[in-house]
Amino acid sequence: MLSVDVEKRLGEFSLSATFESGGKATALFGSSGSGKTSIVNMIAGLIAPDRGRIAFDDVVLFDSSARVNVPAHRRRIGYVFQEGRLFPHLSVAVNLDYGRRMNGLTPDPQEQQRVVDMLDIGHLLKRRPGRLSGGERQRIAVGRALLMRPRLLLLDEPLASLDAARKREILPYLVRLRDEAQVPMVYVSHHAGELRRIATAVVRLEGGRVRAAGGLELLDEADADAL
Repeated sequence: MLSVDVEKRLGEFSLSATFESGGKATALFGSSGSGKTSIVNMIAGLIAPDRGRIAFDDVVLFDSSARVNVPAHRRRIGYVFQEGRLFPHLSVAVNLDYGRRMNGLTPDPQEQQRVVDMLDIGHLLKRRPGRLSGGERQRIAVGRALLMRPRLLLLDEPLASLDAARKREILPYLVRLRDEAQVPMVYVSHHAGELRRIATAVVRLEGGRVRAAGGLELLDEADADAL
C-alpha cells in the first residue's frame, strides 16, 4: 500500500495531494502542470515535501512531523524517466547492471535472464544506446530499474518522447511488466488511452490537487469533461 499526504510550494505552484493505493499499476493522471511529476519525485526522494508523510507498506519514507526523510538511494525505488537516461558509452548489458552494482546487490543471473526475456532485449545486450530505437531504449531503462530489485517502480511518462509506432511497440511490454514483474508501479501520463491499457487504479490531478481517486472510470469522466 502506497500512502501519500504531502504539501509543496514550487515557485507560484502549490501542491497539496492525499491518496492511497494498493493496486498493481496506479496512474497519476492529469494535464501538464497538474503536479504528477512533482509527486513521483517526492515519492522517489528527489525533492522533499514541505509538510506531510509518504509511506510504502510498513516503511515510512518521509514524515515531516517525525523528521524522517529516507535518502533516495536507500528507498529501493526504481525510476524510469521520460528519456531513459542510459549511459551512451556503455553497452546495453552494462547499462542493465548499473542499478544492481550501485546498490551493492549480489549478482542474480536467473533474475537477470527473467527480466531480459520479459522485455525481449537479449539480442540488444552488446549494442550501445545510440544504436537503439526509442522504444528499445525505454525497455532497457525499465530493465535497469527492475534489476536493482525495487519494492516500487515509478514511470514518469515513459512514452512521451516516442512516436505512435514506438508507443505501439512498447505498450505490450509495459502490460507484461504489470502482470509479471510482481513490483507495484506508479505510472504518470496525461493520455487516457494509454492508461486504459496499463492502469489498475487512477488518481486524477488538477492544479496540484487530487480531484478523485478510484478505478478506470475516472478516465471516462475525464473524457466527458473534455467534451
